[in-house]
Amino acid sequence: MIPVIFDPDARTEFLAAIRYYEDSQPDLGRRFRSAVAATVQRIAESPLRYRVLHAPFRRYLLSKFPFAIIYSIEPDHIRVIAVAHTKRKPGYWLSRTQDTEK
Repeated sequence: MIPVIFDPDARTEFLAAIRYYEDSQPDLGRRFRSAVAATVQRIAESPLRYRVLHAPFRRYLLSKFPFAIIYSIEPDHIRVIAVAHTKRKPGYWLSRTQDTEK
């Protein structure tokens, strides 16, 4: 299985969403964290399986939360570019990809 590395901005988004959900309802932050962890596991096991969003980036939509995991497949790892709320401006994360695009 290929390692998964979070972009620093993606990690910040992820942690902010956990805090938001935990402040909204006890245990909801933990459930969100578990959903993202399971998603990252599925991506690591089969990275080519999920939809190409904006080449070379792919997207996995979480089923129980309004979030998408945006990632790229690098030679030696998977890079999570964004833990994006689906109501956020599409493509806002593209500015993070300058060093990823060839």
